[in-house]
Amino acid sequence: MRFSVLVEVTLRAGIADPQGATIERSLPALGFEGVEGVRVGKAIRFTIDAPDEATARARTDELCHRFLANPVIEDTAVTLHEVAGV
Repeated sequence: MRFSVLVEVTLRAGIADPQGATIERSLPALGFEGVEGVRVGKAIRFTIDAPDEATARARTDELCHRFLANPVIEDTAVTLHEVAGV
């Protein structure tokens, strides 16, 4: 089976996000009032072959922990969808 994977990596709560803060400070000058709590992260998309969804998720979780994110300061959210017709 083949799965489409989206991994969203964000900084953990309490970790400074200077890029998000810079964006937030700039928004009023651009006419966007009332926007708060801007946080910047990254999205990583790929496909993975696995015999079932549980295996695909376990392999993706290991990939996140070992390579895609720093588990000390970042959280990950994983979304999996089976690719039809493969």
